[in-house]
Amino acid sequence: MQFLYPSFLFALFALAIPIIIHLFYFRRFKKVYFTNVKFLKEVKEETAARRKIRNLLVLLSRLLALAFLVLAFAQPFLPQDVEVKKGLKSVSLFVDNSFSMSSLSQDVPLLDKAKTRAKEIISAYSVEDRFQILTNDFEGRHQRLVSQEDAVALIDEINVSPAVKELSKVIVRQKQALDNVEEDNRESYLISDFQKNITDLDTYQDSSLSINLLPLQSVQERNLAIDSCWFDAPVQMLNQTNQLVVKVKNYSDEDADNVRLALKMDGQVKPVGTMNIPAGKSVIDTVNITILRNGWHKAELSITDYPVQFDDSYYFSFNVAKEIKVLAINGTKNNKYLTAAFNGIESFKLTNKTTQNLEYSTFSDYHLIITNDIQNISSGLSFELTQYVKNGGNLLVFPSAQANLNTYKPFLDGFPANQIEKYEKAVREVASINVEEFIFKDVYENRSSVFKLPVSQSNFTITKFASRGEEPIMSYRDGSTFIGKYKTEQGHLFLCAAPLNEGINNLVRNGEIFIPMLYKMAISNAKDERIAFFIGKDDVLETASKETGAEMVYKLASDQEEFIPEQRNIGSKLILGLNNQIKEAGFFDLFLKENEVLSTFAFNFDRKESELTYNTPSDLKNMLSANNSISIIDTSGEANFAQVVKDRSRGVILWRWCIILALIFLALEVLLLRYWKV
Repeated sequence: MQFLYPSFLFALFALAIPIIIHLFYFRRFKKVYFTNVKFLKEVKEETAARRKIRNLLVLLSRLLALAFLVLAFAQPFLPQDVEVKKGLKSVSLFVDNSFSMSSLSQDVPLLDKAKTRAKEIISAYSVEDRFQILTNDFEGRHQRLVSQEDAVALIDEINVSPAVKELSKVIVRQKQALDNVEEDNRESYLISDFQKNITDLDTYQDSSLSINLLPLQSVQERNLAIDSCWFDAPVQMLNQTNQLVVKVKNYSDEDADNVRLALKMDGQVKPVGTMNIPAGKSVIDTVNITILRNGWHKAELSITDYPVQFDDSYYFSFNVAKEIKVLAINGTKNNKYLTAAFNGIESFKLTNKTTQNLEYSTFSDYHLIITNDIQNISSGLSFELTQYVKNGGNLLVFPSAQANLNTYKPFLDGFPANQIEKYEKAVREVASINVEEFIFKDVYENRSSVFKLPVSQSNFTITKFASRGEEPIMSYRDGSTFIGKYKTEQGHLFLCAAPLNEGINNLVRNGEIFIPMLYKMAISNAKDERIAFFIGKDDVLETASKETGAEMVYKLASDQEEFIPEQRNIGSKLILGLNNQIKEAGFFDLFLKENEVLSTFAFNFDRKESELTYNTPSDLKNMLSANNSISIIDTSGEANFAQVVKDRSRGVILWRWCIILALIFLALEVLLLRYWKV
């Protein structure tokens, strides 16, 4: 037994007072007249014995009453398995409101049960204590401590949210709020289903905060989810079959057969087919999409899975350009083979310019830039081409036979890429094509088929520095590079060892190689274009900056809401900050002017909640057995949970029993004095 105010125990010295009164209390005797004095001695002895017993009982009653009264002021208690702290307390309660908390626990959702437990915890503390109510949303208003009444009101406002946070981040958030209070007594409660993918407390070691875990158990549910999807090609083409890859995962321990997959695009629903997904496995399928118009497209993949449905839909958006723009920068005159090649490919538009009439500001409009037969690359052109590639462009370089290597060296160093060195007049044949690389991947159905490969009458030698990260596209018989690829930040540089001159390089006459090479280089992309984002995980969007200026205010709008995101321009990019303003899955259009959509973004709920595996109270105890700062409260079967919390936070309170016993002994004293006559 311990005492909340042990200094009051000094008052036990007051027990000497009734003892002194008892010792010095001399009662005046009555005169009793007897007709016969022979009975006087016998009566006197009997009366004295009864009086002595009564007085001792009265003394004992007074001592016990006073002792228990003193103990009541000292407030004794029996401590439980946690340390009892004195004084005012600051309490932080985290209520998990993620999607998994909408699962049923017997007959009510877990979130309703969690809110009830949170209210019971609050009622177990005094009205002077302060409380923080925290959810996965990490709202600013939840980062301050409020009164008991306001805390209950905040709990009533909690609803299911798409946000989900690891528990270590929750504790950090709680400590940030509790570190700003004056009270030394700080406690934390985490009420959750403790999914395994968010419970990362096994390495938590901070002992400055007392943490209590309240696990809630739900009925185990089977769940299927559309994990993700992506296009096989980086650029989607008009009037062609575009392959969409879909990944569906089975999170349960039972096989899922005949799972129906449907695609809704531009308002039209198309059944795709059915899938059989083994237990705990993922299945990847391909959906062929034919695009009939250019511009932005909104699409939704869906499956039917009950009862967990937040991950049954997957929204994505993509843009189909009206035309693929290519710029050819020529040293002297246009190359007729380049012009003929792109004129023969539908949806491609080639623009020929010389080095004297370039507009650097338009470089970002082109998917591919080709430099052809340029002898000297100026520092200005070198800088602009390097920035173009770093920002996601594709650059194909055919050097001039009379190239000034002194201007090419700093240009190629800017990527960095291997250097072109001395020009050799020797016939060399291309021996191999890298059909595993994107440029020629899936171009030829029969890779073993024999067709004529390019031959160059003369060429530059290309250095072989491993640090430059070259990926050969085509190679000569001796293993040296004919065309090499270099990834530079978000774009690609393609460097050819021979000039694009029919008399030197017959690549232009090999249409089965030249045409698909140009086509794939134009649609190549080092940075995967995002077709979908996740709510809460992707809070920053990046898109091309259409217009700049202090008065330009971009807006994001869905069918239900519209808001102005945080925005800043970095070169040709527009960076948008969402700051957790998107709460529902769907599509959001970016615009400056009404009805002029600049971009469309698709948002989905985070799939972290899809895996419905939980830590039981015994799992948590085993995980945290060596951590004394974290306690697990098993609430299953507890009818009066508020009393459980009281006993844990303040121990088993005994002062009420002390008051009752003090009153009992005072009443006993009164009864002894009133009814025991001597």
